[in-house]
Amino acid sequence: MTDSSALVQKLWNYCHVLRDDGVSYGDYVEQLTYLLFLKMDDEQTKPPFNRESRIPTEYNWNSLQGIDGDELEIQYRHILDSLGKESGVIGVIFRKSQNKIQDPAKLKRLIKLIDDETWLGLSVDVKSETYEGLLQKNAEDVKSGAGQYFTPRSLINAIVEVMRPAPGDSIIDPACGTGGFLISAHNYIAHNYKLDKDQKNRLRYESLHGIEIADSVARLCVMNLYLYGIGGDKSLVQVDDSLASDRGVRYDLVLTNPPFGKKSSITVLNSEGKASREAITYERNDFWATTSNKQLNFVQHIKSVLKIGGRAAMVVPDNVLFEGGAGETIRKKLLHGCDVHTLLRLPTGVFYAQGVKANVLFFDRKPASETPWTKKLWIYDLRTNKHFTLKTNPLKVVDLEEFISCYNPNNRHQREASERFKCFTYDELIQRDKASLDIFWLKDDSLEDMENLPDPDVLAQEIVENLESALEQFRGIEEGLN
Repeated sequence: MTDSSALVQKLWNYCHVLRDDGVSYGDYVEQLTYLLFLKMDDEQTKPPFNRESRIPTEYNWNSLQGIDGDELEIQYRHILDSLGKESGVIGVIFRKSQNKIQDPAKLKRLIKLIDDETWLGLSVDVKSETYEGLLQKNAEDVKSGAGQYFTPRSLINAIVEVMRPAPGDSIIDPACGTGGFLISAHNYIAHNYKLDKDQKNRLRYESLHGIEIADSVARLCVMNLYLYGIGGDKSLVQVDDSLASDRGVRYDLVLTNPPFGKKSSITVLNSEGKASREAITYERNDFWATTSNKQLNFVQHIKSVLKIGGRAAMVVPDNVLFEGGAGETIRKKLLHGCDVHTLLRLPTGVFYAQGVKANVLFFDRKPASETPWTKKLWIYDLRTNKHFTLKTNPLKVVDLEEFISCYNPNNRHQREASERFKCFTYDELIQRDKASLDIFWLKDDSLEDMENLPDPDVLAQEIVENLESALEQFRGIEEGLN
């Protein structure tokens, strides 16, 4: 079998069997990650590869063969527990891993399903597309909340296309999720430049860096990179909280979609043993303002990790554009100290997290200056009179072609205004209330003409998104009061 969609369907069909036992989509993909890694490591030890296994013999793929029942379940648990203590790629993939398949017969069937394929014999495209397909199906299960870390690939690829990463660039995603930005950047460089051997090795082993706070998501990312042939024994993904500190390393390019939700928080136990959520406020000398707003902290963090002349593209929710207090301070500092040159207003209905009204902010870090670096901010409105839904009308590459053209990646200093693309000077921006970047100028047709209302499913989706967005704001207020 070499067709990725058929392979995805085959693996996904088995998930429905496991769901009857309470195994969620996310848990299923996670178990596949463990088993796929063991299988491919085993395949590498055989012709034509003949490589030494990185897995101890007592915990390798063969140790799962020829046993069943309780013996199989016990051996699988031993494998997960032991490999989670290893270093490098193995340690990241198996860190804090647990067996979520309680029925040994179903576990054995899943092992056979994977054993029947020769994974390393598949092309990189088929392997990676299969895994990406599973991740996407997982993200589409909105009820599970799994979509919070999945950015539509059409949007990722459009961002990378206008950013144009180059050989030798050091690239980081400080909230890397399943690795979409890192993989897209890798593929762009590999396909658009003629690389020599040293450049290829640097791209594979050194150029890309990811940080992810959640163990379960980090392992999906590492596996995804592995299937694309990116990285070696040392993991390119670090499990950590990006916002916790400035590690001192600077990068040429930041490409990221930080997690949605306004506040970072931790669970704390009081003297009576009751758990509650407590907002985290990061005290960092390199930050312009102290706030518990996670998104505003990511803006500041990304400024810090860029080299002078470094470039960033980050997805931000609307509140980053207009919030007062620390938000106003951060926007003014960003406009002054960086060249904030482009803003893409995204339509609703493109993300797997409900109620998200988001934008992509593009800026370059500059050296200290008495005069502001931002001269003009160009805004592309892909939101007004645009209606997308996750399943019936998802955002496609063609929907972003006009933005790419308007951005003019060949020379972004030569741009032309259009109906959806306007520029605003620094003076215009700074004189707005709270230096708000929440700017729109197009009329919403649905408000002008009732006959042009969107389809009922689109309206229903928008109502849900607005309610979810309002609930998120109320939760933020509630957290602030507690």
